[in-house]
Amino acid sequence: MKKVGIEVSLAIAEAAKLARVEVVSAYPITPQTHIVEHLAELVADGELEAAYLNVESEHSALSACVGAAAAGARTFTSTSAQGLELMHEILFIASSLRLPIVMVLVNRALSAPLSIWGDHSDVMAARDCGWIMLFCENGQEAVDSVIMAYRIGEDRRVLLPVAVNIDGFTLSHVIEPVEFPDQELVDSFLPPYKPLFTLNPERPVTMGAYGMPEIYTEAKYAQEMAILNSKAVIKEVMEEFGKVFKRNYRVVETYNLENSELAFLALGSINENIKTAIDILKAKGTNVGLISLRLYRPFPSEELLEVLKNVKRLMVVERAMPQGATNSPLFNELSAFAFHNGLNIIMENYIAGLGGRDVDPQEFVNIALNPFKKDGKLNYKIIGVRE
Repeated sequence: MKKVGIEVSLAIAEAAKLARVEVVSAYPITPQTHIVEHLAELVADGELEAAYLNVESEHSALSACVGAAAAGARTFTSTSAQGLELMHEILFIASSLRLPIVMVLVNRALSAPLSIWGDHSDVMAARDCGWIMLFCENGQEAVDSVIMAYRIGEDRRVLLPVAVNIDGFTLSHVIEPVEFPDQELVDSFLPPYKPLFTLNPERPVTMGAYGMPEIYTEAKYAQEMAILNSKAVIKEVMEEFGKVFKRNYRVVETYNLENSELAFLALGSINENIKTAIDILKAKGTNVGLISLRLYRPFPSEELLEVLKNVKRLMVVERAMPQGATNSPLFNELSAFAFHNGLNIIMENYIAGLGGRDVDPQEFVNIALNPFKKDGKLNYKIIGVRE
């Protein structure tokens, strides 16, 4: 293995090369463009033997992935923001057809107003499309997650698409030290894809046929059971990855949570700023933990229940507006989860980092030291807003 300083977007392209992807479907949208640009270079230079498809739109990009994966190819794409929403129709088709496509979502704010900067409004608008969803805090996690994503999605017990989420610019465009595994090691961990069924004129099959009311519910139930049962495989793959590559991952990660009754919970790279705040607080004698969801879909209920057992106050930080709901998407899910499991936790909802706005660690220090008290109509607090 070798460690190099590299832009995270380029590192993701290198991870796709290590995974020996066979089809890349590409359409440019900031801030994911560097990924597919570098893949184009790798294909053009002969470093990656793959079909590189320049398509007309993001809708076409994912449609091409559906066709390629249905034909049995290991397939990759990436997108952001409006690109993901233009794919929206095809997101459901990819998961319903049980196609193990891997897509890197470089999370970006949705218009309007136009913003090219990162938050989670794009993925939260598409969170319930039947895709497995992983979130990354840094470049090393992004590289490892791409490799693991193929192993997870292609498992015969799963056969579902996987979205690997990284934050736009704050992660995608930074240069970080990344350790790339040797190709032989990746090949041993990720064997060639052997699909169960393929589109082949020599052996005709039907995919996505018309579903009458008499069978539609059963088809969707089978799909739901597949994504729920995929969590066991995800945990297996993460455990094996740790044994092979000596980097360990869990579906729910914690930081300084031991003996902490106060905890933050968030997704993605903002957790690294929260960790800095936790270190500041600890130095001042205040013990606060962090719960990081590496896996968001399927929702890691049992694992989350285990880490929350001693938490009395949970500060949920989200990078998406509620859009008229009572609270932000992740908070609403967590509060329902806490209610159904009888958890006696004070939960607070904070909205931060919208449209790429910086959130200084001191903001999280202030949150921990000053519990949220509802004042007015909102059930949540927006950090740094100028009213």
